[in-house]
Amino acid sequence: MSAPKPFTVVDRSTSPPRVQLPRLYNAAVDFIDRHLAEGRGEKIAVRDDRGSTSYRELAERVNRCGNMMRELGIRPEDRVLMLMLDSVAFPALFFGAIKLGAVPVPLNTLLTPDDYDFMLRHSRARLLVVSAPLYDKVAPVLARYPSLERVVVDGPGAHGKPVLAELVAKASPRLEAAPTLADDIAFWLYTSGSTGQPKAAVHLQSDMVYASELYALPVLGMREDDVVFSAAKLFFAYGLGNGMYFPFRVGATALLMAERPTPQSVAKRIVEQRPTLFFGVPTLYAALLADPALPGKGKHVLRACVSAGEALPEPIARHWKDHVGVDILDGIGSTEMTHIFISNRPGELRYGSTGKAVPGYELKLVGDDGAVARPGEIGDLYVSGPSSAIMYWSDRARSLESFHGRWTKTGDKYLVDADGFYLYQGRSDDMLKVGGIFVSPFEVEAAIASHEAVLEAAVVGHDDENKLVKPKAFVVLKSGISPSDALAEALKAHVKAKLAHYKFPRWIEFVPELPKTATGKIQRFKLRRM
Repeated sequence: MSAPKPFTVVDRSTSPPRVQLPRLYNAAVDFIDRHLAEGRGEKIAVRDDRGSTSYRELAERVNRCGNMMRELGIRPEDRVLMLMLDSVAFPALFFGAIKLGAVPVPLNTLLTPDDYDFMLRHSRARLLVVSAPLYDKVAPVLARYPSLERVVVDGPGAHGKPVLAELVAKASPRLEAAPTLADDIAFWLYTSGSTGQPKAAVHLQSDMVYASELYALPVLGMREDDVVFSAAKLFFAYGLGNGMYFPFRVGATALLMAERPTPQSVAKRIVEQRPTLFFGVPTLYAALLADPALPGKGKHVLRACVSAGEALPEPIARHWKDHVGVDILDGIGSTEMTHIFISNRPGELRYGSTGKAVPGYELKLVGDDGAVARPGEIGDLYVSGPSSAIMYWSDRARSLESFHGRWTKTGDKYLVDADGFYLYQGRSDDMLKVGGIFVSPFEVEAAIASHEAVLEAAVVGHDDENKLVKPKAFVVLKSGISPSDALAEALKAHVKAKLAHYKFPRWIEFVPELPKTATGKIQRFKLRRM
């Protein structure tokens, strides 16, 4: 079989755009090599903590990574685990594996040895590439898996293992793309584990181009002169698009940051590196607004900000627009769908809503009786679109729960207002029935968060003395504010003034922080145990 035909053909004059992929298709050719053919070789592709890398240099590095893996014995369809901090080494290895025909599997860098034990066993990977500062997290479990033939360390202090930079420098800079098909497996993404053990969503060579052409270009208007900064990391679906393949799709510059996204580190890069697009999660936006380092109007060049991971409370969105002068475009995506499929957009934004369907994706809400929900009714959200994963690897039961023909069950509850905006009502397993009436935890959380003393809040169901479910709130206060019984009662009264009486939290527990996944999603299953 000959090498893949070069690139996708896209007609962007229609909505949704018409995306035509050749049957013989390798995503690395389309996202990396294309820029050399189109004259962008000297354009900066990545700025990270170590410096800048042009598209020409990135393409060469991708080829060297692919050849390095081939010399280590990695074959097409072998899994390559990537436990890596955000730097240019990440996209080079990711696309190098895809160009070779292997399957890169980015791993959450914030997990425990037990989590990595599961992923090593479940993936049966033959190669692990790990950033040096993260090596100790996996060291206790590495010896248990004979199928893991090679461990390579990125960075100094290699713990006696081969060093990624040295292996890459020795490898050939020329690599012919594997003759993969558009429907071949390209990469896996493990779910963030907000509801327990993670699942490995299996994605195809075509998924990244569909997510880019249906969302990043038409909704965000991403273009070649953008500098794109995602505080959300590359190891999960939201960050992978924001910080890597979206900018690579249009020849923009990706700004990568290895350290944890604190308000100080993020604000510093917004001011000094001057990104034009910024991607975050609601928790980070709230923390940035509470920090004096956040640049105000006229002190940045941002033209748009995006939020996902959890629904964005309206008070945060309005405060951000007032201070920064730029709207936050809230949306929802998932690991299973590759990226965002409902979104607000410039010129069509409603605070407190998730927006409308991204053109190219179909949505439906299904009631408890299995019928399509009527207008104004809450239902389980299903989505159909060309970027859906095909299954969870080696997990037939949960695959059947989520993937229903062309429809994917998201696990989220929504309703649609009269204007077609989707209003988030919580996770399907988080919805509360109080007195026989559905109560959205998010609605109560938003009401609590609108109080001037509150930084963030999470609401779960809790049994009262009669074993009837009522809302319980866990509240994080702003700096300098002390918890008290009087404040708890004031918060209850605040909610009663905003919502129907039955929705107010019967209990309020003040906590220093909320348990979250690395994507910023609140782990309500942990709160239910407290």
